[in-house]
Formats: sequence, structure tokens, C-alpha cells
Amino acid sequence: MIYDLRSVKDINVKEKTVFLRADLDVPLLNGRITDDTRLNAWFPTLEFLLKNQAFVYIAGHLGRPKKQFSISNFQFSNAEHKFSLKPIAEWVGKRFKTYSNLRFKKFNSFDGWEINKNISILQNLRYFEEEEENDPEFSKKLANLAQIYVNDAFASSHRAHASIVGITKYLPSFAGLRLKKEVEELSNVLENPKRPLTIIIGGAKIETKLPLVEKMHSLADYVLVGGEIAENDKVLLKVAHEKIQGQKSALLVADSTQDLKDITPKSAENFVQISKSSNTIVWNGPMGQVEKEEYQTGTKILAEGISKLNAYKIVGGGDTLAYLKKIDLLSEFDFVSTGGGAMLEFLSGDRLPGLVALEQK
Repeated sequence: MIYDLRSVKDINVKEKTVFLRADLDVPLLNGRITDDTRLNAWFPTLEFLLKNQAFVYIAGHLGRPKKQFSISNFQFSNAEHKFSLKPIAEWVGKRFKTYSNLRFKKFNSFDGWEINKNISILQNLRYFEEEEENDPEFSKKLANLAQIYVNDAFASSHRAHASIVGITKYLPSFAGLRLKKEVEELSNVLENPKRPLTIIIGGAKIETKLPLVEKMHSLADYVLVGGEIAENDKVLLKVAHEKIQGQKSALLVADSTQDLKDITPKSAENFVQISKSSNTIVWNGPMGQVEKEEYQTGTKILAEGISKLNAYKIVGGGDTLAYLKKIDLLSEFDFVSTGGGAMLEFLSGDRLPGLVALEQK
């Protein structure tokens, strides 16, 4: 195992106050959650804590609020802000049948919602600039809320933020049940995959994905690249691949449609054909702008083709998960990772700050 993490099950949490860092960054449309996959992923950890009569502060972020909206610069007294975690608080409230009784209140220096006597949710931590700066004083304020820290936010564990890294300096710190599972599954791919191994990468966020794609060449047998990253960096991808010495994967970069918002059906079919020879398939990122139906063709061909294969199939990335759930194919994958960038960084061999902070010393 790449990381030696202590599990939440390794500590007595009975009647303790626990700071649970969770994945709360879910897609919203008109204030409503459109995909709750990430929320369901950490829910077993919350249930474990509650069975042990723990008092839990759930914390996380949503989106990327601009600095002018941060609490230090912009005061607001209600929970209706665009990046508010109110929809997530309501989701949890519905699970515990306290939806109609949510109370917006203060918890030391932080606003949030009281779900019931054992559960509270803090407002979006990224309203504070100090969160992303991993500010020590801010980390202490977070730590002062609890006796134990549990990280079950794999999708954010590649960020050295206060609620991911800084807080671990002040509290006994443990991995949540989902985080442990993510590390186990992805470690198996990194250390001993059933080959051939095919990694399919799509989507946007070009500036972060391109160097990770290059690192995948030493791990995978096939690297298939589509979506916006393929269109913008087709030449760079091929040049970088040619420079690799010794053992390296085969690289296939998809062609885009004329409007550049999807990959061609032929490229999608080629991806499926290559994947047929694989025993392990890892997919991260859609092939088109799947939020619009007219740009889903390539991603749909790929999704339907891969879903029928007998290989061990792993999928990650918020947009990809939301799309697969929408077309009822998410259940066809053997493991659904909550991580997007975190998943790619893990498989590229990078050490994730949030996981390093939890390692047994």
C-alpha cells in the first residue's frame, strides 16, 4: 500500500466531537443538487460516527467563490449566497427527517446549520481566503471545534488547504471509510494492475491535466485522450510522448467534430475498440460538453461501449459521473471514484498532501 493511513475505526469516537471533512462539491442547477454521488460516498462514515454517539461537524466547500465574496471582504447575514452549502444541509436534513427544522447559527467563528443535536454543517469554507492559503491560525480555529479529525474527502485531498492539511497538526487525524477505499482501489491500479491497462482522459482543466497525462505513459499500456484537452494540446501530447525513453504506453488522441465541442463518432469507436483488449480501464473526463445534448454523441458512444466490456472498470470526475448517472450507466462500472483531479494525480504517482498528512508517523 502506497499510504499507511489510520482508519476512523482505529480510534474510539464514542461521544467525541469529530470534524468530518467531506466532499460537498456537487453539481447544482437552480439551487438543486443534480448528482449526489459524492454525498452518498461519505455517508457511511457519518453513520459510523453517529452509531458511536459522536457529535459531528461536517465541513467542505462548493465551487470556487471569488475573493470579493469571501467573508473577510463581503459580509452577508443569510444562507442564500450562490456558493452557499444550504442545499447540502437540506440534503442531509432530509436523510435525518429534520429538513423543516434546519437552523442557521454560529459555531464559534463559523456560520452553519444545525441538522440535529449530533450533526452540524459548516458554511462553505472557501468563503475564507485562509482556507486555500492553509493559514495556521485558521487551521487552529477549525481544530478548536472538535477533538478528532476525519478526512473522507478524497476529491479534495490533492489540495494543501487548511481543512485538509493544516488542521491535522492540531488534532488526532484519521481517514474516513470512503477515503480508505479510494486509496485501496487506486493503489491496486498503480501497483499491480491487471494488464493491459487503458487510461482514458477527457474533459477540460488543460493546465492541470497535461503534465499528468505525460506521467501516465509509464503506468498504462494505452493512453486515450479526448475532449477539450485533446483539441488544445494535440501537438504537445504527441511531442511529449515521443520524448519518452524506454517503456511507454501507446497514445491515441481523438479527433474533434467541426464545432470542436465533441469528439468524432469514429474516434469514440476507436477508443472502445482499443479498450476491448484491456483487463483494466480507468476513465476520467467526458469527451464533449455533455451538459448539452447535442455535444454528447462521442461520450455516449464511449460510455455504452465500455459499459459492455468485461474488464475491471473505474470511473472518476464529477462531470463524467453525473453524465453516466443521467444515462443510467454508472452502475456498470466496478468502482466509482469521487476524485477528478485527485484521482489523476494519485495515478500519476504524485503524493497527495491530504493523504500524506494522515500517514502514521
